[in-house]
Amino acid sequence: MFGQAISASNQDVLPRVNGERLHTHLQALAEFGKMPGGGCNRVAFSQADLDGREFVVDLMRTAGLDVRVDTAGNIIGRRAGSAPGLPPIMSGSHTDSVPTGGNFDGALGSLAAIEVAQTLTEQGLTTQHPIEVVVFQNEEGGKTGSRAMIGKITEQDLAQTTHSGKTIREGIEFIGGDPSRLEEAVRVVGDVAAFIELHIEQGAVLENAGITIGVVEGIVGIKRWKVTVEGAANHAGTTPMDARHDALLTAARFVELVNRVVTTEPGTHVGTVGQIEAFPGAPNVVPGRVELSLEIRDLSMAKVDRLFEAINNSSVSLGTENGTTVTSEQYYESEGAPTDESISSTIDESADALGLTHMRMPSGAGHDAQSLAQIAPIGMVFIPSEGGISHSPLEYSKHDDVVAGANVLLGAVLKLDGSL
Repeated sequence: MFGQAISASNQDVLPRVNGERLHTHLQALAEFGKMPGGGCNRVAFSQADLDGREFVVDLMRTAGLDVRVDTAGNIIGRRAGSAPGLPPIMSGSHTDSVPTGGNFDGALGSLAAIEVAQTLTEQGLTTQHPIEVVVFQNEEGGKTGSRAMIGKITEQDLAQTTHSGKTIREGIEFIGGDPSRLEEAVRVVGDVAAFIELHIEQGAVLENAGITIGVVEGIVGIKRWKVTVEGAANHAGTTPMDARHDALLTAARFVELVNRVVTTEPGTHVGTVGQIEAFPGAPNVVPGRVELSLEIRDLSMAKVDRLFEAINNSSVSLGTENGTTVTSEQYYESEGAPTDESISSTIDESADALGLTHMRMPSGAGHDAQSLAQIAPIGMVFIPSEGGISHSPLEYSKHDDVVAGANVLLGAVLKLDGSL
């Protein structure tokens, strides 16, 4: 039933992925949701997302994987191992995009994991552990697929409306899951031997350093708040400037406050106000209410909390001058996730075996690996993003870097199979 077994010591005979085939698959997936000016709009639970998922399922089957969609809507392809009872080594990412996204974010990690499985099948090689390739649903909308896999999806989450216009509950049904049976998709500690994800860096550190492979030390924690400024709507022509309770003026001061607090303390943390909406939203009405988002990221959740407290405490007095109030309500949290040192060392060794330059680095973006870190050791491989651009139609990673990353992933999976 199985072909030649591979051990971690056989680095000189390890197979290599078919780089041209991986390139072709990336190009083909990019057709689903393709935009006229380049890039893609393949938001989760859209028709383009569904069509892209069907394409991925076909690739998995061609690679010799047994494929299923779990009740959370995640696509899982499994390749059996030779040793009974061992938990799987899991790899993958996502294929949904932001509304005007690129062709590598998520797609690379998903298709490279399939390529790894197909390479093993074609070479007649097997592993002791089963290999599971997973494509998580709705990563861009809050990692709902991977969070569902660890039992962290709530009724409030299911009721959220996505960019597709569907709620997450409706979206899961649309892609073949069953939101009434999410518990069946849950994995617990011990169910997964390791999770390793290949991804584009989405920044310019590797490119600027001339390094091919990034070995991720940890994924930042993220917290988001809905910030509401309450003032009083009034006629823009008849309300004197000194009699206004302008919520938008206070909101502008809040944006400046966030920047000031976050840049005062040294470190790699970031704070962002990315959404703002004024009500009633008419040019001839002084805004009476403004809703903003606040997001803070850092490897340390304690620092995230400390920065928020500084912002929140200072915001109390922001509206005093013009009689407005500022309140904040947290609505999202993604725990910071350190990677497993033994997996990171394995990635280092895999890159060394291929003669590739590599460096340790944090991830400033969230990833599905972040969810899996709560139930299994994780590792992440980065490749350069040209110009540091991501979440954009201009997102691009060079072919040689794509192939290098996929080969590092293949080597790391094989070495982990021999060492776990």
